[in-house]
Amino acid sequence: MAKRLAAAEKEVLVEVVRFTQKNGLKGSDGAWKDFLARNDKKFGASVSDPRKRSRDVLLGFLQTFSKDFQKYFGKLVKRQMERSAVQQYMDDFPDKVSPEQKLVQLTAEHPEYRKNYCFPSYQEGWKVLRIGEVSSLVSSSDMLAIDCEMVLCHDGTEAVVRVCVVDNNLEVKLDVLVNPSKAITDYRTQITGVSKKDLEGVATSLVDVQKSLKRILSKGKILIGHSLYRDLCALKIDYSQVIDTAYIFKYANLPTTASASLNSLCKSVLGYSVREEGAPHNCLKDSEAAMNLVLAKLKHGFSDPIEVATSSVTESDALRLLAHRIPVDLPCQELCKVFSGNPSIDDKIDSRVRGEFYSTCILFNEIDEVEKAFEALDGQMTKDSGGRLQKHVLMKRDNGDVVGFYVRKMVYGSQPNQFEVPKKRPDPTKDAEPKKEHADGDKQKKKRKSKKHDN
Repeated sequence: MAKRLAAAEKEVLVEVVRFTQKNGLKGSDGAWKDFLARNDKKFGASVSDPRKRSRDVLLGFLQTFSKDFQKYFGKLVKRQMERSAVQQYMDDFPDKVSPEQKLVQLTAEHPEYRKNYCFPSYQEGWKVLRIGEVSSLVSSSDMLAIDCEMVLCHDGTEAVVRVCVVDNNLEVKLDVLVNPSKAITDYRTQITGVSKKDLEGVATSLVDVQKSLKRILSKGKILIGHSLYRDLCALKIDYSQVIDTAYIFKYANLPTTASASLNSLCKSVLGYSVREEGAPHNCLKDSEAAMNLVLAKLKHGFSDPIEVATSSVTESDALRLLAHRIPVDLPCQELCKVFSGNPSIDDKIDSRVRGEFYSTCILFNEIDEVEKAFEALDGQMTKDSGGRLQKHVLMKRDNGDVVGFYVRKMVYGSQPNQFEVPKKRPDPTKDAEPKKEHADGDKQKKKRKSKKHDN
């Protein structure tokens, strides 16, 4: 593994260093910036972008980690090489790429993918699953959809209590209750549909589920889910052959990085609700819904932005305008000059700086103020990459310079008093470590099978 790391191309090493940054990992010389500060007397940590560092510097930093970590980095290198090989094959032989694999690529291109699918799979209990040979991978059309339910444990972590998997034909491949093997504080029955009584006598462990998934995901099958990274994190499975139904549709009335709830998306795309208002989740129906969304995408395309139910839009979003592609030399406080009403500025912009530009939000107290302020802006109407209407605004500064930036509403087609905070499952805790236990699961499988026939 150390040899694989040492032989890796610079672009691959950049991604591995970024992985250490995202997960806060430290070698013997500390984290990435600590390493630069200690070992580069000329630039120090002032040039911390891994892309702007030499291959030798990147490799030198990664070699400060333990042998176990370097072994893991070797796996990341292999994963990155596999991804590059898949992309190259798709470029060279576009006619051989399946529509399903194109949705895998579309998921990977989503702006939130890199952040959410960066799993801490170096931690104990995680499984990194292989994706198979490239030539067979890109033509694969075999898909499985998954959904999980999680409970809150006494130690503050979350644990899986039910897992359902269906195939392309909506046939059930896995439907099992899982014993977290530690004390449960909150069963979240109103969300999960699972009670204390349901788990009595359940012996199936997380390790058993991981083994089952490894078996059914063999030969590069595509795994589908809605905000799938949450389920994979709870299952402690690192797998890249995925389609996230939250990522493959464009939304006309949501922020660029936001996604609709599964229920709202099904209403807009499939024409039905997965559950009634206030009803608990049904793990099996949710996995079927995710599969149906992908099948609908494959059949109908849905290339244009869709409007989702207003319950997916929060009032806080409706009270904002997004200003973006703002030159970095224009202080955000000056932006208020071009807006009517009495707005304030979200000055927390550091994480949104992109080279020569940044973005921020203009905050209002009333929804009507947002509408009036946007309409009053003097600028050419255009569309952003997601198809949302926006205006290109020119502003004259006190020093006489004229600068331009874009402004758009966070939501469209919504009226006051139609907003509510969508109910979401909390993000699974990354360091949950259920104990290993042997399991037969026969009793639970029969129970779930009978429930399936009842549905």
